[in-house]
Amino acid sequence: MTPPKDLKKRLRLEALARRDALDPVWRIEASLDMAEIARRNVEAGCSDIVSGFWPIRSEVDTRPTLFGLRESGARLCLPAIVDRTTIVFRELVRGAAIIDMGFGTSGPGPEADVVDPTIMLVPLAAFDARGHRIGYGAGHYDRAIARLHDKGASVRLIGVAFDCQEVSEVPDEPHDVILPEILTESGLRRFGAN
Repeated sequence: MTPPKDLKKRLRLEALARRDALDPVWRIEASLDMAEIARRNVEAGCSDIVSGFWPIRSEVDTRPTLFGLRESGARLCLPAIVDRTTIVFRELVRGAAIIDMGFGTSGPGPEADVVDPTIMLVPLAAFDARGHRIGYGAGHYDRAIARLHDKGASVRLIGVAFDCQEVSEVPDEPHDVILPEILTESGLRRFGAN
């Protein structure tokens, strides 16, 4: 029997290979479609702080979604890698410089305010029909979400991926965060109470 960690690694590599094979122009169009789906299905107002991410490699480009939610009044933030195990969320304001955060990511610099998101657009490598996700393997988001929950924060978690990243089943591990919603080019899928 394959250990869950090894199976996740294989599923991650396969899903990312499918994502990498997508036509770059199609990925842009699909990202714009997702922004429109989010506009219709994700209510965000001036009391909300939405975390997203600048795309790396062949990821969904969440910038159109983020900017659309900002037009609804929400504040924005991006993850900042503090060390090998920790990310925080720094506020993204108009005119702020975006810097290299390491690991190919970009975000606001250390002068930006650290905030707690109320809505998180969560990157992922693979997902299944139950809302289970495979991240990139470092566990940053699992720990960040656990810290927010430990503080008593109520956070709406929305995974973001292309349909081709779906796998038949993600192995369950106790530390995994299950996503109640995943946004793809086909729509916003809801998985019920997890």
